[in-house]
Amino acid sequence: MSLTLPPKVTDRTFARLAEISAAPQALRVAVEGGGCSGFQYEITLDSPDDGDLVLEKDGQKVVVDEVSLPFLENAVIDFTEELIGARFTVENPNATSSCGCGTSFAM
Repeated sequence: MSLTLPPKVTDRTFARLAEISAAPQALRVAVEGGGCSGFQYEITLDSPDDGDLVLEKDGQKVVVDEVSLPFLENAVIDFTEELIGARFTVENPNATSSCGCGTSFAM
């Protein structure tokens, strides 16, 4: 049996959550079927559920459900600010290809 390595969450992600978090909600990162490449990331503010992996720092939480966890093994969840806008991103070493939209990928 192999051990699934959890995703890593950058300090920028936790800092941005602290800026926008008015309620005790977590950043949920999930993987769903669909998108232009087969799978897509769903990033929302939500409450942790039983069975979620909870990654926490300074009271801020990022959660991943157990179905999405294998797809996000060793991924990096980040917050980026660029000229075109600011957003949460996922750098996923398991993805074999991704779409220009940045939310769709294939494995």
